[in-house]
Amino acid sequence: EIFMVHLHGIKLDGEPDEFAGRLAGLTPGFTGADIANICNEGAIVAARRKGDSVTVDDFEKATDRVVGGLESTKIMSKEEQSIVAHHEAGHAIAGWFLEHADPLLKVTIIPRSSGALGYAQYLPKEVFLRTEEQIMHIVMMALAGRAAEEVFFGEVTTGASDDFRRVT
Repeated sequence: EIFMVHLHGIKLDGEPDEFAGRLAGLTPGFTGADIANICNEGAIVAARRKGDSVTVDDFEKATDRVVGGLESTKIMSKEEQSIVAHHEAGHAIAGWFLEHADPLLKVTIIPRSSGALGYAQYLPKEVFLRTEEQIMHIVMMALAGRAAEEVFFGEVTTGASDDFRRVT
């Protein structure tokens, strides 16, 4: 319903109800201000590409921008790109096999202005109580990027620092 408020007045490439449902799935736990930002950014993305209307792809790009910041112009070496890719793949693979891990929504290795060299976005489950096993699955998925670095490269980088912050 909140998306219907913020989508009002935006020329969409489809029915507002369809956009609202899709965007709600992309933005779990977002505040009203975050949702307003995504709707505005989606319109800006469409205007930049000189589109006649705002598409789902425009909103997906807007969501990436709101979640991770602008795409960065950082130039990473092939080795750094490989480390980031393996790190993010570690999260994704662990999440696939761990029953109680939050479902993965998206993984990217595009550097962002927020400082992130890549990130994994999850669809958090709406639960109020967790068992020890459920908590451990979330911790394992969070640390799987670091584990992947150690397995594939024999050492870990500072890229895992945000993962430690999330589990402590």
